Amino acid sequence: MNEGAWYATLIKPWFAPPAWLFGPVWSALYTIIFISFGYVALQYYKGSIPFIVLLPFLLNLLFNLSFTPLQFGLQNNALASIDILLVLATLIWAMVAMFPHTAWVAYVNIPYLLWVAFATVLQLSIAYLNW
Repeated sequence: MNEGAWYATLIKPWFAPPAWLFGPVWSALYTIIFISFGYVALQYYKGSIPFIVLLPFLLNLLFNLSFTPLQFGLQNNALASIDILLVLATLIWAMVAMFPHTAWVAYVNIPYLLWVAFATVLQLSIAYLNW
């Protein structure tokens, strides 16, 4: 069964958005991520911030990019739930870590934070409903 067909068979909560919405939302969010995380990487490269400030951004990217293979490749709701919690935690850490250095990075990632918070509730609900 392909990924889309598998996902369509899952029981979803009443607040689950239509599947077509995920592409446009993530396209916009990845633009924000590219610009803001790129800026943070540049600041580290220039020596303006220590590695500990860059670290949560790197971990967030790793966990973010791991979600699709876990959820749709492995079709594993439990691992995807753990992963989305790590995406949320590292994003909060990243925003807090960068705020004292460059506040706009934290502010521009608020839409990403709101979407990941929503996605976390959605994923945990899907995992629970399909246990």
